[in-house]
Amino acid sequence: MRHGMNKGGMTWLLWSCMALLLGACASMGRPEGGARDETPPVFLRSDPMPGATGVNKTRLTAVFDENIQLEDAFNKVIVSPAQTTPPRVSSNGRRLSVEFQDTLIPNTTYTVDFADAIKDLNEGNILDGFAIDFSTGDVIDSLRISGMVLQAENLEPAQGMLVGVYSNLSDTALTTLPLERVARTNQYGQFTIRNLKPGAYRVFAINDINRDYHWDRSEDIAFYDSLVVPEIVPVMVTDTLYASNGEDSIVTRQGVSYLPNDILLTWFNVGYKPLYMLDHKRDERRRININFSAPVDTLPEITIVDGAPGAGREISEWARLKANATRDSLEYWIADTAVVAADSLRLAVKYLKTDTTDRIVWTTDTIRFFFRDLNKKKDEKKKKKKDEEERPLFTVDSVTGDTTFLPPPDMEYLSISAMTTTQDINRPFMISVNVPIENIDDKGVHLEIQKDTVWTPVPFELKPDSLDPLMRRYIDLPWTGGDKYRFSVDTLAFTSIYGTWNRPFSQEFSIRNLEDYSNLKFTLPGLDSIPVVVELLSSSDEPQYRSAKAAGESTVDFRFLNPGTYYARLFIDSNGNGKWDTGNPVDSVRQQPEEVYYFAKKLNLKKNWDVEQTWIVDELPVDAQKPNAIKKNKPKLKRGEQAPQDEEEEEDGMYDSEYNPFDKTGRNNRNRRGTNGSSTSLSGSGMRQNTFR
Repeated sequence: MRHGMNKGGMTWLLWSCMALLLGACASMGRPEGGARDETPPVFLRSDPMPGATGVNKTRLTAVFDENIQLEDAFNKVIVSPAQTTPPRVSSNGRRLSVEFQDTLIPNTTYTVDFADAIKDLNEGNILDGFAIDFSTGDVIDSLRISGMVLQAENLEPAQGMLVGVYSNLSDTALTTLPLERVARTNQYGQFTIRNLKPGAYRVFAINDINRDYHWDRSEDIAFYDSLVVPEIVPVMVTDTLYASNGEDSIVTRQGVSYLPNDILLTWFNVGYKPLYMLDHKRDERRRININFSAPVDTLPEITIVDGAPGAGREISEWARLKANATRDSLEYWIADTAVVAADSLRLAVKYLKTDTTDRIVWTTDTIRFFFRDLNKKKDEKKKKKKDEEERPLFTVDSVTGDTTFLPPPDMEYLSISAMTTTQDINRPFMISVNVPIENIDDKGVHLEIQKDTVWTPVPFELKPDSLDPLMRRYIDLPWTGGDKYRFSVDTLAFTSIYGTWNRPFSQEFSIRNLEDYSNLKFTLPGLDSIPVVVELLSSSDEPQYRSAKAAGESTVDFRFLNPGTYYARLFIDSNGNGKWDTGNPVDSVRQQPEEVYYFAKKLNLKKNWDVEQTWIVDELPVDAQKPNAIKKNKPKLKRGEQAPQDEEEEEDGMYDSEYNPFDKTGRNNRNRRGTNGSSTSLSGSGMRQNTFR
C-alpha cells in the first residue's frame, strides 16, 4: 500500500531540511577548540627519579603530561661528566628515553641536560633548561654555576656552545684533559653547569668541533678571568597564589640561590690555522694564482724549472704580484710575453708550511701550471696569422686627422674606468685599469674644473692605491661641494706591462653638496683616558664608517655621512692599533679580547642634519645592548609571538637618556661578579634555572 503525506508533514520536512543545510553552512571552517596552548610540557616522573642515589641503570626514562618531540637531540642533549660515546636519545608520545653507551663511573653525580631540545608536539612550546640528575654513589653533588656566552666581536648570543669547568688548575688541562662537568648554551646563550662538588673551578666555553671535550687551537673559546667558587645562599622567595574565585595573594617563603649566576663569557678565535698551500691554478693565460690556508708573513720563492724560456729565473723577473692584505691569496700577472705564450709552466715553489709536529718549516713543491684554450682551432690559427700579417700599426681619423696606434696582436688596449661619476666630498677620486700599469706619462693626464662654462686646469697628483698599486690610481684633493670636474687621459699616456697602451679617456664627475650629508658626534663619558674606535653599521651589522678617539679625547666625530639608518658599536682599542684584537687563553698570555659595546638604538640620519649623542657604554648590561633588529642569533618565536621591538629615537633625532628597562645592580662588570654579591640574571628576560629534585 502506498503511504501518503499531508501538507503539514511536507512543511515540517521542508523546514527540517533547511535547518540542516543552515547548520552545515554555519559549521564550515575550523572549530576554535579553546584557547591556544602556550605552556611547555610538564615533567611528571622519571626512572631513576631526579636526585636518586645508588643508580646502576644504563637507561633513563621520563614521562610528561603531553606528547613531546625532540629537536637536534644529538647536539643539544649532553651528559655530564662527558661521555666518549654520546647517549641515544629518543621520544615516543609522552615518554622520553636516554640510553647510556659508556659505563657509568662509580660514586659520581650525573646530569642529563636537555637544554632546549624538548618541546610539545602540537604547539612547539619549548621546555627550556630541563635537566635530570642522579648519583651512582650515596651522595649527590648540588652546586651550580650559571651565566651567558656572547661572541666577543659582535655580542651575538652563542647558541649550542659547550661550557665546562676544570677543578684541575694546571696550565695544560685546557688542551689535554676533557672538561669535568659540562652544559650547552640555549638559544639565548644562557647556561647552567649543575651538580658541582665544593671547590674552586676555572670556567671555559668552546665550540668543540671534534667532540673531544677540550680546546684545540682552531676552535672558538671563551674563558673566565678568575677562579669560581660555587655556593648556595638562603634567600626569601616571593610567590603569588591565586584562589578559585580569581583573587590573588602574595606570600614569601625560604628559598636558596645558586651563585654565581651572572658569569659573562665572550668567545673568540685565536686565529690559528695550519699553514699549507690550499690550491694553485692558471685559469687565464697571463695569470697564475696561489692560495694558502692562512696568512703568510713571508712570500714564497718561485723559479721556472722548464716549460718557458729562462729556466731558473725568479718570478720577480717575469711577473708582477697582486696580493691581498694578509698575503694568503697571491695573484701573479705574467709580464714576459714569452712566458705568457707557454701553455705549460713548471715552477719550483718554496714556501712555509706547518709540519706534523706543528712547526712552521720551509718546503718545496714542483708544480705544473697548465693553460688550455679549448676554443682554439687550426683554421682559427691560420686566419689569425693572416690577419696579423695584414694588420696596420695605426689608424687615422678621416675627419680630425688624429692618429690612433693599435696594440700588439693578442693584446687588448689598456682600458681605464672611473669608479664613480658623483664624488663624495671626503673621499678620493679613483680610477682602475684592466691590466697592470708599467708606466704613466704625467703630461698626458689632466684634471680640470668647470668655472661657468670654461674648463680650467687643476694641479693634482695621481697616486697608486695601497690596496691595489698594480691596477688602481687615485686623486685626493680638498673637494668643494657642487663643483664639477673633468678627468682625461691622452692616448699612449698609460702603458701596461705588456707594452699596450690606452685609447683617449675622459670622465666628468660632480662633487656632492654639503647639504646632502649628515654629521654625527658621540660624546663618551668615562672613556676620556681610553683609546676607542667607533663603527657605524648597516642593518646587516656590517661596518660602513669608522672613526677613532685617542686617549685624552671625549668625543668621536663622523662627518659627511650618507643619509640612512645606522647602528653603532665601539671597541676599547687597548693597544691603539686601530683594529679589534682577539684574545688568548694560554696561561703565559691570558688575554681577553678587546671589549665591545653597542649603542642600544638605531640612528636615523637625514640630509643636512647634525646629530649629537651621549653614549654611556655601561648604561645597559652588555647582553641587553645589541638592537634586536641587527641580531642574527635570535631565539625562535612561539607560534603567534612577535619579536621584541627596539626603542626608536625621538622625532627631533635625540634619544631618551633615561631609557633603562633593566636592573644594573651588580652588572656591567665583564667577566666579574657584582661587587654586592647579589643574585642577578644576565638578561632582561631572565635566565631560567629549572630544578627537578
